[in-house]
Amino acid sequence: MVIDLHAHFVPRAFLEAIEKEGAPFGASLRRDGKDPTMVVGGRPYGPITKHYFETRPRLAEMDKTRVDVQVLSLCPPMVYWADGFGVRLAQTFNDELAAAVADEPDRLAGLATVPLQDVPAATTELERAMGLGLRGVSIGSNVNGKDLDHEDFLPFFAKAEALRALVFIHPLDVIGVERIRSYYLHNGLGNPFDTAVAAARLAMGGILDRFPRLQICLAHGGGALPYLAGRLDRVYKVRPEARGKARRRPSSYLRRFHYDTVVHSDLALRYLVDAVGNDRVVVGSDYRFDMGCLDPVRTLTAVRELSRKDRSAILGGKAATKLLRL
Repeated sequence: MVIDLHAHFVPRAFLEAIEKEGAPFGASLRRDGKDPTMVVGGRPYGPITKHYFETRPRLAEMDKTRVDVQVLSLCPPMVYWADGFGVRLAQTFNDELAAAVADEPDRLAGLATVPLQDVPAATTELERAMGLGLRGVSIGSNVNGKDLDHEDFLPFFAKAEALRALVFIHPLDVIGVERIRSYYLHNGLGNPFDTAVAAARLAMGGILDRFPRLQICLAHGGGALPYLAGRLDRVYKVRPEARGKARRRPSSYLRRFHYDTVVHSDLALRYLVDAVGNDRVVVGSDYRFDMGCLDPVRTLTAVRELSRKDRSAILGGKAATKLLRL
């Protein structure tokens, strides 16, 4: 069973809420084209085509690309920008997602969104969303600049571990953005770098030791993390400020994460599988962004650098099935 663990969903009700109530928070819905675009803090996100909120075209493309199940989650800008409004936005999204999944339980699964700018509210909403039948939660690589190893987030991770909720980390508000605005580098470089920062801080900050049963999947093949693990080990060895919170060297935590296949390089995917094992890699498409991989099965099947065993393990969905408890 091919399970695409990285696919985005933006329901109409979520867009309408931004349009009606987003102005005080610097958000709006721009309708100057065929499809609406979310605008937050002056930055556009979109256009949001019907594929993001209508089930029929989504299922048609899944059938065409031989994807059995898509796991739906919210795309950036998420809800951290919305202060108190973020709670209502998250509830709206999760209710709509749960309804979409309930209509197609054999084809769709869902990851909640939560207002992590308010950790108690996020923890409460995660528990409510899991009660609706969602399988986990998608969070940003940082929350308004606050890194994920901050002690404020400990109750959230404790709740996620207790609920056996998969935590999918997606890059958001990437570091050094002023230097990478040109050439679309905020995505090409910024996204994978920010994912690496988030994952490294979870490992080196002791969060993975503190919550040993916490299940985390990293978008875009873990970003830069797998390819810089040796350098992080060197930091850990020679710099005292890198030690003291984590029990082991950074590379020993690579298998604490799962990774999707959205890397756009056969050699990079081969390295990823060698580094973490085929049982830690899941199919991803980043549906339906142009930076995604919209035919993930065909793309993965064509990777000659992978053995048949590796391809079968990843496409067979064993890791994803276990993570999502499907």
